[in-house]
Amino acid sequence: MTVDQIILFSLFGAVFGLLLWGKFRYDIVAFSALLLGVVLGVVETKDAFSGFGHPATLIVALVLVVSAGLVRSGAVMLITRTLVDSGRRLGTHIAIMGGVGAVLSGFMNNVAALALLMPVDIQTARKAGRSPAKSLMPLSFATILGGMVTLIGTPPNIIIASIRGETFGTPFRMFDFAPVGAVAALTGLAFVALIGWRFIPQREDALSKARELDPYIAELTVPADNKAVGQRVRDLSETADKSDVAILGLIRDGNRRYGSVLNTRIEAEDALVLEATPEALDEFRTTLDLAFSDDRREELLKAESDGLSLVEVVVPDTSRLNGKTVQAVGLAWRHRTILMGISRKGRRITKQMRQTQIEPGDILLLLAPRESANTVAEWLGVLPLADRGLAVTENTKTWVAIGLFAAAVAAASFGLVYLPVALGLVVVAYVLLKILPLSELYDHIEWPVVVLLGSMIPLGAALETSGGTELIAGALVGLTEGWPVWAVLTVLMVVTMTLSDVLNNTATAIVAAPVGIQMAQTLEVSPDPFLMCVAVAASAAFLTPIGHKNNTLILGPGGYRFGDYWWMGLPLEMLVIAVSVPAILVFWPL
Repeated sequence: MTVDQIILFSLFGAVFGLLLWGKFRYDIVAFSALLLGVVLGVVETKDAFSGFGHPATLIVALVLVVSAGLVRSGAVMLITRTLVDSGRRLGTHIAIMGGVGAVLSGFMNNVAALALLMPVDIQTARKAGRSPAKSLMPLSFATILGGMVTLIGTPPNIIIASIRGETFGTPFRMFDFAPVGAVAALTGLAFVALIGWRFIPQREDALSKARELDPYIAELTVPADNKAVGQRVRDLSETADKSDVAILGLIRDGNRRYGSVLNTRIEAEDALVLEATPEALDEFRTTLDLAFSDDRREELLKAESDGLSLVEVVVPDTSRLNGKTVQAVGLAWRHRTILMGISRKGRRITKQMRQTQIEPGDILLLLAPRESANTVAEWLGVLPLADRGLAVTENTKTWVAIGLFAAAVAAASFGLVYLPVALGLVVVAYVLLKILPLSELYDHIEWPVVVLLGSMIPLGAALETSGGTELIAGALVGLTEGWPVWAVLTVLMVVTMTLSDVLNNTATAIVAAPVGIQMAQTLEVSPDPFLMCVAVAASAAFLTPIGHKNNTLILGPGGYRFGDYWWMGLPLEMLVIAVSVPAILVFWPL
């Protein structure tokens, strides 16, 4: 073993030890290790920051931005309404989402499949009042498992098919991976949905804290051409319940109607009085295509070029609004801002929003032009609450956003466009079409995750170029000499999985596939079982957030720690080995 190899193995050992300890944040640990590797000479200076331009790092960053665009356009809300019920038991929800994710991953890149479903899962968790950590990791694992079934589902399958073609003249075909991959995927999905999710550590997160805030009393207007015109108020109850909105009353011609209004027929320009959180209010508005306010104020809003922003503010006793109404201070015509809701510590509000006197301590939900939201708050003399990521859904662009994303995934899946380029084009299109505001473009990227990937990739490459991976391969061949084939396959799978958890799965497939071929030739048997073994094992990276891009994607949104992946990932990897080795020997005889 060379000095460089000793240093690199020591660095990796220290990194994983510190990450599992959890005292220091993962991006600081990884970046420090990278800098130490450069100082010690095991990572060349010219390659020190190559990881930040690596396709894996770019894909993770771009996928997070695309996911935000899908949320902002209403695409995620559309899927949530038609597919997901927040009232389902967690195990049932995981089974449904995991099944859909696995099927999608078989026919599109599994990173893209997770990008589509991750915001759906987060939104469902928010509505159900639980942490997304319980369902995001199962969803990530399900999309990884689904990618094993086809040629295009995951990069390792494509790499192994090409290596087989270069070595033996015939590559694997589209569904050659299906028999073994399906056995591993179905078994893994059953484990994740029935048992695995129970192993995930519970962590308090920002979403659960956000639900502690009181809901707002708010109003939404029914436009003249809306399908709700002519219906009774009670006809909207089912939609309101699904959105977690309570319909409190109706305002017509500026007068609040008291008592039961459930049997009242809705007329054009009626305003529904609602009790809801900002997220639920936006979902209800988007589902029924309601307006923020009357025609005049709605036109002021539509004239805004850079979009709208929802802002939560608290009213101190020194505010310009204290003891006045928003109509009296001219909030709409002076600053093109609408009062969307008032939260008054559970007390009832009986007047129309813009005619209600504001009191100190009230929390207001304001809809303002994005570029002037801070100016409005300063002018009113109110105090903005901590940003909770509230957004106004651009539901008129839902199908445009879905179409752009689907076209990019299809083009990348069939090799027409490189995946990072395809995702980059989607991001640019979202900005140009005002689906995603330019001012928020970089807010949706989990920068600590980017630093983690950008730091670990050069270290992994240095381990490969120093001969560290070849050292492992040579030891593996020597260790298994004289063993039965099933035992050799099991050891190859265990070692490949371990490498995939440390390196990324693409690099693991490149390193492990030739080792598998060499082992098959030594035993004088068909190499196909060994290549299938590498294909399954290279994708089955469930122990760390850096082995697979999907695990990296959920690290920030799920609020996970580096060591959280072991709890469900280790038994899942053991299960995949247990079912895959017999399946390989059945479907790919020696």
